[in-house]
Amino acid sequence: MSQTPNLSEVEHVKTASRYLRGTIVESLNNRLTGALNHDDTHLIKFHGSYQQTDRDLDSERKRQKLEPLFSFMIRVRVPGGVASAAQWQRMDALADAYGNGTLKLTTRQTFQLHGVLKRDLRPTIQGFNDALLDSIAGCGDVNRNVMCNVNPHESVVHSEVQAVAANISAHLTPRTTAYHEIWLDGELQNTTEATDDAEPVYGKTYLPRKFKIALALPPYNDSDIFSNDIGLIAIEENGQLLGFNVAVGGGLGMTFGLPETYPRLADLIGFVPTENVVDVCEKIVTIQRDWGNRENRKLSRLKYTIDRAGLPAFVAELHQRLGYELAETRPYQFHSSSDAFGWSIASNGLAHLVLFVEGGRVLDRPGYRLKTALREISAFHTGEFRLTGNQNLILANIEPAHRVRIQAILESYGAAPQAEQFTALRRNALACVALPTCSQAFAEAERYLPQLLDKLDAVIRAYGLAEAGILIRMTGCPNGCARPYLGEIALVGKAPGRYNLYLGANHAGERLNKLYRKMLDEDGILRELAPLLAAYAAKRQLGEGFGDFVVRTGVVVATIHGLNFHA
Repeated sequence: MSQTPNLSEVEHVKTASRYLRGTIVESLNNRLTGALNHDDTHLIKFHGSYQQTDRDLDSERKRQKLEPLFSFMIRVRVPGGVASAAQWQRMDALADAYGNGTLKLTTRQTFQLHGVLKRDLRPTIQGFNDALLDSIAGCGDVNRNVMCNVNPHESVVHSEVQAVAANISAHLTPRTTAYHEIWLDGELQNTTEATDDAEPVYGKTYLPRKFKIALALPPYNDSDIFSNDIGLIAIEENGQLLGFNVAVGGGLGMTFGLPETYPRLADLIGFVPTENVVDVCEKIVTIQRDWGNRENRKLSRLKYTIDRAGLPAFVAELHQRLGYELAETRPYQFHSSSDAFGWSIASNGLAHLVLFVEGGRVLDRPGYRLKTALREISAFHTGEFRLTGNQNLILANIEPAHRVRIQAILESYGAAPQAEQFTALRRNALACVALPTCSQAFAEAERYLPQLLDKLDAVIRAYGLAEAGILIRMTGCPNGCARPYLGEIALVGKAPGRYNLYLGANHAGERLNKLYRKMLDEDGILRELAPLLAAYAAKRQLGEGFGDFVVRTGVVVATIHGLNFHA
């Protein structure tokens, strides 16, 4: 299933890039501008960074005849979201030295630094390296950070599943030496004679678009595996990890006004033993490499490849490349895609603390100094800092002697509020960065959602739903970075101060939501949601989620397949 040679601009840039080198070094050395050369803005994504501007300042800088205030977001790779205390300390220090002083915990279980100037890119990335971190493949047309359930008390096989996530990540990391040359020693090698052997999985032009893989341990689906190109569901029996059910073709981005674009949930296609899972992932990646659309990037994700070719044809090609067939899927059941906050004690006596981090933004503000508290904790904590797929943080494997001390530090800095201070709606909320730095954003998300939740919380409490656990998600555009189409309530920015309202996903992450109302301002959002929440409080069935309720009562229709999303 080859494509015609009418390639997109980015494909030509990749072809000429000499395995992601381009003219990045020349761009970095150009002191006349804070920006990179145009082609390099595509290539630097493969190195983990996006060039951005502060859109709050664009008009004033233009009035003063200044170029936009260019800066860079840098995203590191943290397979499965597991970072050491030393790595946390380094990221905290780099945020202060070169970023805007905050850490962003992402919905892909990793760190982002914002506000890094061009002149500081090299020392920042060198700082990652000093802590055994890197940003290669943090962005770009390659496999991104591999996700996995992060709370080790959830299963006796958790460490094995985590190891599989790390193995997949290592196997699918680009092999080019460009990253090391540009950022760590600054000397480019002569690659004019290089062949595609330099990238045995990806080839010279890498993938047609970004690629995402996530693993989950039932009954927890906090990594939202069905939103990924490959979703792997761990199957255990009597404390033994047998392997994984394989799902393919998930992805949540779409474009307003283009109904041929849509969010899609991954399809289950079979079961693979643990020893073969890396091989299966590689072969799926190579099919997307060879079959994916390289002409129109809006239609280039694996989900469109599968819907264009047909799932049976895709599976047949996978089996041919593997040389064997996947087995039948094994039974499993998901109950929740949320984080379970608070303390838990494992059978080995170690403790785990799941902390709520609103919007995933680790910062200090008056009365709430989370960043300082975590810095103090990192100085003695012997366990890990584990980033969840819901933008929260787990202090994992806490020594018994440290538990009281950690709690006291969090309380002293106002960073350990009692659970009842927040509604479950707020604790489950997700928001993308959006304005002012994201160039794709039409509306606010991270900066605005807490204000909207202040008003929604009043409605929630009035109807006795403070602990109902409704999933709400907000994005500044339809690209889906905070997984909005898996929210029971989702608000997707359409214009400044205006959002499309979607309803009806479920807690297991196995159903999409549906467009309910368009172009709502804040008053409109509250006006539409208040009677629905009142009806839910009065008429819900035992254990029924809000998304299930609005489907059962006909407010929206159940939507499983992306091809029906716009219907």
